[in-house]
Amino acid sequence: MLQCSDETLYTGITTDLARRVEEHNNSIKGAKYTRARRPTQLVYSESCKDKSSATIRELEIKKLPRAKKLELIK
Repeated sequence: MLQCSDETLYTGITTDLARRVEEHNNSIKGAKYTRARRPTQLVYSESCKDKSSATIRELEIKKLPRAKKLELIK
């Protein structure tokens, strides 16, 4: 999960966390949402065994209200 410069939170999945954070901050390959809200900062991450379980977990997190996401970060 990334925290954007406007304090919003962005959740996504990747196979290379460092590369993806770099892309969100410095590349056209970053998500359209984060490109407009740079810089971003990594505030939370989890590992999953495969892409399918990562996608399921991503959707679970995206459905959480902001307050629950902030609890997860702590």
